[in-house]
Order: sequence, then structure tokens, then C-alpha cells
Amino acid sequence: MQSNMGILKVILLGDICAAPGRAMFQKYSAQLKKQYGADALIVNGENSASNGRGITSRIMHFFKHNGANVVTSGNHIWASKEIYSYLKEHKDLLRPANFPSSCPGVGMTTFEVGPTTVGVINLQARTFMREFVNDPFLTADSLLTYLKTRTKVILVDFHGETTSEKMGLAYYLDGRVSAVVGTHTHVQTADARILPGGTAYITDLGMAGALNSMIGMKKEPIIQQYITQMPVKFEVDTEGPFIMSGICVSINTETGKALKVEPFRVIDHEIQLTEPDEYAEKRKNY
Repeated sequence: MQSNMGILKVILLGDICAAPGRAMFQKYSAQLKKQYGADALIVNGENSASNGRGITSRIMHFFKHNGANVVTSGNHIWASKEIYSYLKEHKDLLRPANFPSSCPGVGMTTFEVGPTTVGVINLQARTFMREFVNDPFLTADSLLTYLKTRTKVILVDFHGETTSEKMGLAYYLDGRVSAVVGTHTHVQTADARILPGGTAYITDLGMAGALNSMIGMKKEPIIQQYITQMPVKFEVDTEGPFIMSGICVSINTETGKALKVEPFRVIDHEIQLTEPDEYAEKRKNY
């Protein structure tokens, strides 16, 4: 519920990685909202499919069932062709806005929390990324021309590799949006803060997945690839303990400025998983 003092609290979670990430989301999403008194929940779901790449409509229903208002994504949004029709028909799952306009889906949406309209923008960075997307800085300018007429509370998920590009966009948008959060690297950074213009920022929210993995994947094949330079198959790590990280940002709804940003990490030693597909099967009714 929304505070009477014009303060909106939003939890933003980093990349949910396959079955371990979904298990953490299901177990802790409501608990985190209660703990922080949050009014809304936004999560990056581009790695939530059973193999750690992409997302399906079934998983979207799972996220919504467990309290997500909007699900953002990134370069793996196209991994499952099944999601294309969902993207065409719904606006609660975003693909990066700076992909060509002919791509299915949208990169910006709004939702209501009481009397407050909340805007969400999803962008993808360009440095060290394979896709040839449009300029995220100019795309943000274009989207804000419209979105600022609707609301002052605007959150940006910037999906990219480098700290410099993420920080650059945050400073570029400082004072014009409520928060800029980075995703994609799956490692939570220690720089959560409010920038001079009043925009909350963190270079990367982190992930939900196996704690002792590499970006949610089994580490042994990846280490072997570094040693041999030979191609390997990435496999989801389903061994606990598991982690989920993100931030809670408090926003003045009248000004759109961030008042407080609180990073968190949840580590769970109790969840037991076997195979990702087995866990996915249990979600078939969503």
C-alpha cells in the first residue's frame, strides 16, 4: 500500500537465473515486500527459463502470480520464440526499447500504485554487447519526452556489460528519472547511492541463482573454457546455497526524486533442487 506522505517504495531485483532464481523469487518476494514496506516489485527475467536463457509465457504468469508488477529483460529476450506472441499482446514484459521498432513488444510501460503512475524503461547498452542496438542515451531522451507527461516516478533498467556505460547513462539521466539500475553481469556492485540530481543508482543489481556458481552457471566448464579456449556448454548450477540481490528505493511521488536506496542480499541454505526442468514442471499451472 502507498504511504500517506507521498513516498513510494519499489523493490528491483537482478537477473533471475533459471530454477534456482525462480525458487528464490517465489520464497522471498512477498517477504521482502513486507520487510521493506514496498509498494511495487520489478524484476529482470531474461535468464529465468530452465536453461538460463530467455523467458516463457508460463514463467511470466509465475512472476505475476508472485507479485511482480513489471518484468524487464535484455539480450536474451529472444531466446524462446514462444514469448514473441506474449510480447505483442502484453506490456508487463519489456524488451530493450532501443531494439528496432519492428521487434515484438515494447521497451516502456506504466502501472498504477494507488494514485501514482509508475513508469518503467528498459534499455540495452552497446559496449561489448553483440547486438547492434540504437543509442540508449538518445532512446531514453525520446521515451522521456512522452513519459514525463504521464509521471515523475520513472525507473530505468539498463542492461549492459560495462560499469562506465551504465554510470554514464545514470549521470545523463540524473534528475530526470527516479532510478537507474544496471543488470546483466549478475554480480551486485557496492555503489548503491543517490546521485546529485536525485536519481538512485546501482551499477548492477546482481542476480538470483546459485551462490557458488559463475553467473548462475556451473563453474567447472567455464573455467575449462578459460584454460583451453575451447567451446563448452553452459549448464545451470542447481547446487545450493542460493542468493537473490537487489535494492529497495524510496521515491518522493511529487518530485520523482529518490529519497533512499537500500541494497540487500538474501542467501538461502535450505532450498533443495534437482534438475531445472523438474522445477519448471511444478510451475505448469501458472
